[in-house]
Amino acid sequence: MTATKPHTSEPWVEIIRRKVGAMRFGSVQLTIHDGRVTQVEATEKTRLPAEQDDARDSRNENARDSRKEDAR
Repeated sequence: MTATKPHTSEPWVEIIRRKVGAMRFGSVQLTIHDGRVTQVEATEKTRLPAEQDDARDSRNENARDSRKEDAR
C-alpha cells in the first residue's frame, strides 16, 4: 500500500508516517490540546505464529487429562 503525501508542513504528519511505516502490527495514538497535536504515541504488537497457540492448547489438554485422572 502506498500512501500519497498530503500537502502539509505539520511536523507530526511525518512523525506518524515514520511510525506507521516502521511497524507491522500496532497502533499510533495522537494527543490533541487546543486543536493541536501535542503528542504521538506508538504501540507495536508482536504476533506469534499459530504453532504457538497449538502447543499451548495441547499443554492445556494434557493438564485437564491429568486433573481428571487425579480426581478418580
